[in-house]
Amino acid sequence: ITHKKIFADFFTFRWGKGQRSWLDGHAAASVLGLPFHLMITWSGLVMLAVLYMPWGLSTLGDKRQQAEVVSEMRLFLPPHPAAGSAAPLADIGAMVRQAEHRWGSGAVGGMQIQNPGDAQARVAVVRAQSTRVSTTPNYLLFDGTQGELLLAKESSGAAAQTQGVLYGLHLGRFADAATRWLYFLVSLAGTAMVGSGLVLWTVKRRSQLPDPQRPYFGFRLVECLNIGTVAGLSVAMAAFFWANRLLPVAVAGRAAWEVHVFFLAWAATFVHAFLRPPKRAWVEQFALAAILLALLPALTAFTTPHPLWRTVRAGDWAWAGADLTLLALAMLHAYIGWRAWRFTPKARRPRASAAPQSTSVRSAAEVG
Repeated sequence: ITHKKIFADFFTFRWGKGQRSWLDGHAAASVLGLPFHLMITWSGLVMLAVLYMPWGLSTLGDKRQQAEVVSEMRLFLPPHPAAGSAAPLADIGAMVRQAEHRWGSGAVGGMQIQNPGDAQARVAVVRAQSTRVSTTPNYLLFDGTQGELLLAKESSGAAAQTQGVLYGLHLGRFADAATRWLYFLVSLAGTAMVGSGLVLWTVKRRSQLPDPQRPYFGFRLVECLNIGTVAGLSVAMAAFFWANRLLPVAVAGRAAWEVHVFFLAWAATFVHAFLRPPKRAWVEQFALAAILLALLPALTAFTTPHPLWRTVRAGDWAWAGADLTLLALAMLHAYIGWRAWRFTPKARRPRASAAPQSTSVRSAAEVG
């Protein structure tokens, strides 16, 4: 939006023109996903509005009222006291069939059970998120011992429904495979927009430094932060996937440790960027990301029953697609690292010095 010639630049791409080509690609990536980025940003703000601005909800002094408000936006079953006497659950299959008769075949996405094995058990059969855009709660609540339908929660208020639709657009769980790939590719274009902008900023200003080989601290700081943010983030994300494959299932706080590994690896890339020359840091981090991403399908084959050759043969494209995408991203990172290794900045042209004013005056006097 800040570019003066945003639409003209979108239809202009000059291949093989060095920095000009990168600027053209940066502008195209910026315009291409603009509607998507507006949607994803706005829906994200609405999605977390209660977190950013909790005061409206906190003015409701009654905790029960607060729970009712939350239950309009999220699948939240208020706690139901147990009777303390044992009783078997009714037939769950009959409850699912009743929900499918109401919503359609395959529309059930899950269930929640309160007080299982108790006379006051409750079973909530939840509608699948893939059948609708909105994330507002949609479920049937049954008496767990009698199988009787107690409540059909199938609608919400206008405000909750608006928030639920924006939440659903943000998550994209309603989308088919083609739409999810579109989400992914446009998101990558947005990432390329940010990354290319950061790099182009430093490339332009390095050429303007008095001594490009000895930049001042502020420039060096920004350059190192760019390396860690652009290349280091890929290393951290690959480390996250490695932790997911290698951490024992029984380890305490396993999910939290996956996140810890991500941030520890990311922090290490910033330290590495400060310790190495900029060009070497770019190349080494992209190379490390390429190696980690390329080896992930092999790690998956050793640690899960879903090796790539088996998933491709079985047509299981959820697993196979993930591995193939990792391999494609590995090749992309290897190519970027190779281009960074080959890159040689152009020598700065010395500015032409103007003739001294005194000489011009003397020459004019001599002519006179």
